[in-house]
Amino acid sequence: MSKRQQEIRGCASIRQLMGTALIGCLCASSPAWSEASSNDTLDGETSAHAPTLALQAASSVPEDAPSLRLPPGAGMTRLASIQAPRMLHLTAHDEVLIGSRAGKLYRGQLADDGSLKRMEVLVELEGYPHSAVVRDARLYVATTDALLVADYHPGISLAPSDFQRVIAIPGGGGHNSRTLSLGPDNGLYLALGIQGNCSDQYLAGTSPRYPQQQRRGGVMRLEESGEPPEWRAWASGLRNPVGLVWQALATGETRLLATNNGPDHWGYEHPRELVVAAREGSFHGMPWYQWIDGRWQADDCITSDSPRERDEIAPPLAEIPARSAPMGIAVVPPGHPLAADMDVVVAVHGSWGTAPSGKAWGDPASRREPRLLGLKLATPDTEAHLVPVLTGLQDAASGERWIRPLDVAFGKDGSLYLTSDTGASGLYRITFSQ
Repeated sequence: MSKRQQEIRGCASIRQLMGTALIGCLCASSPAWSEASSNDTLDGETSAHAPTLALQAASSVPEDAPSLRLPPGAGMTRLASIQAPRMLHLTAHDEVLIGSRAGKLYRGQLADDGSLKRMEVLVELEGYPHSAVVRDARLYVATTDALLVADYHPGISLAPSDFQRVIAIPGGGGHNSRTLSLGPDNGLYLALGIQGNCSDQYLAGTSPRYPQQQRRGGVMRLEESGEPPEWRAWASGLRNPVGLVWQALATGETRLLATNNGPDHWGYEHPRELVVAAREGSFHGMPWYQWIDGRWQADDCITSDSPRERDEIAPPLAEIPARSAPMGIAVVPPGHPLAADMDVVVAVHGSWGTAPSGKAWGDPASRREPRLLGLKLATPDTEAHLVPVLTGLQDAASGERWIRPLDVAFGKDGSLYLTSDTGASGLYRITFSQ
């Protein structure tokens, strides 16, 4: 089969997935960028020809999916085709750094108008470089079992030998993503999950019950005042937190928000996935308790005693349907067209579990669909609610998925950037008219 025949075949598949509302097709021509080797820079002169998709109308998404809500004139463009991308980091110099499951850290350069000028593989690293941040002319990368650092400035070339190991991270099996976030105090915060559904692991624990490798499930802060640096528990009791973002409140306070993926053994409808405020010293119950029907219930899958009492568990700020797999999270900027309806946007990866049992071997069309969700977070006086932002990414008949959002970040111009690590994987951009 010729390359052009492959493109046409791929385009037909996407047309089938996206339905009649599709105006442009990603595969109508070669992507603006395809994956480069570690020594190649991808030229962005073809970016003006990158196909743009019109978002689905509510009438064309599956009947059981929430209605699509976007300001008129919103559009979506695939900026780059890259392999298994994960978390995004936008730097002060308009670079976008993207971790990946492919062992590669990608770097893109954004133009003043928010488009992508170029994309390249910055460096290849062992150990699953899931996330990266730049702080004070240094690049920090979180792998499953180590925090790495290298001297950095925009445009620099890096090799694996340029990185030093700062400190070990509790590793092991199961949930192996490690998400870095740069706090308003210029500190480094890291999210990591427990190994499984019912693993007796406690991030704020102490030896002998919880040796260092068993301190998982929450958010840690890197304490750098002494030598060597050490991790300090920040928030504990989260099964698998992936997305982290800092939110400035009207009170002047800044709080850390985290998405949390609930366990699989309760079935398809429970427990709900959560967005929480990961505060210093907060405890979120898991795996000893699960959030069921608006209250914390004991989980009998674990026999050890909870390290803290039920009345100490912090309530969530928002719920997302069970088995949705919320990943990255971004705060909607003030004055943005989305700001009136939502506080944050969450990348929902979609489930592997199927209805009604929650097991993997059912009808794939019954899986929770991948999508972008806007969330209005709960306050002392109001309840949280969900606002669909991007839907229609899963075929209602076959369950085939076009993309699965992984992370989201707002650019300076108000664009929403997102990564997908499945299907048409790569970097995407959603633009909004004012």
